[in-house]
Amino acid sequence: MAMEQKEITDPYVKYNEQTSFLSKTIFASRWLQVPIYLGLIVVQGIYAYKFMKNLWYLITNVNEMDADTIMLAVLNLIDVVMIANLLVMVTLGGYEIFVSKLRTKNHPDQPEWMSHVNATVLKVKLSMSIISISSIHLLQTFVNASKIPEKTIMWEVIIHFSFLISAIAMAYTDKILYSTSHKKSLVHKVRSKLTALFVFKPIKIFTLYLQ
Repeated sequence: MAMEQKEITDPYVKYNEQTSFLSKTIFASRWLQVPIYLGLIVVQGIYAYKFMKNLWYLITNVNEMDADTIMLAVLNLIDVVMIANLLVMVTLGGYEIFVSKLRTKNHPDQPEWMSHVNATVLKVKLSMSIISISSIHLLQTFVNASKIPEKTIMWEVIIHFSFLISAIAMAYTDKILYSTSHKKSLVHKVRSKLTALFVFKPIKIFTLYLQ
């Protein structure tokens, strides 16, 4: 009896019965990405080590630094933090979207953005993170502009604006796609209501009248 109950409640029984071996193999290929995400966790550890090393250098040499040097060191720390945040988003969001659910819905420490994560949200957050990192690099360049060739500064500004334009284009594309799908959904709802009002309801009234 317990075995029958388990077979009824097991969500994989129907999948195993109706899915072909080829489909199962292709679907299971997503697990090949697991070593990649584990590697990103290792990279996060490397950036944590780099952050602590730079922080220790700043603490031990703060008396010998001028204001510009301290600012560059702080910007470098912020840069490391933002790259680490980017790695966290890619690791958690990518695994959640492309590999398997993390099942952290009721966890008290679940990040707010993971409650509504999807490919579009992740794409927008990644583009904004890249722009923020580029802004930090550009600010570092301007602080240290006297030691950097003008051509290098020019190319950094061009690359930064390229990121901005790409993010704007991406956001605009997502807006168009969302508005199109929203309109289709609205049309479908209106059509369903009209059908219910002018087709099903008269039929129901006519049926009751015949009875």
